[in-house]
Amino acid sequence: MARIAGIDLPRKKRVDIALTYIHGIGRATARQICEKAEIAPESDADTLADSELVRLREIIEQEYKVEGDLRRDTSQNIKMLMDIGCYRGLRHRRGLPVRGQRTHTNARTRKGPAKTVAGKKQAVTKK
Repeated sequence: MARIAGIDLPRKKRVDIALTYIHGIGRATARQICEKAEIAPESDADTLADSELVRLREIIEQEYKVEGDLRRDTSQNIKMLMDIGCYRGLRHRRGLPVRGQRTHTNARTRKGPAKTVAGKKQAVTKK
């Protein structure tokens, strides 16, 4: 089983798809890595030779920020925004959408499940 950057790559997937299981590597980056390592992207991950795995591992370690390092940098950037008190940092702190989305309706992913507010009941009209 191929293990790169602390992630076990799925065996029965193409190499370029299997690399996307690593946080920080998408489809385009995976294709670039395959090209640099001189590996056919359509070959299965379980058919890779040890030398090919070593080349992939070296390229990813030297040229890309992935997994723990990337997650740490992202969280530090968010913490810095909150510490300096900028608008984006305040939105992060309050758990609201950061990029200008509306919040009157929608935004349930960031705000969490709807909290029902008690209001007056509707009056029943008689005919």
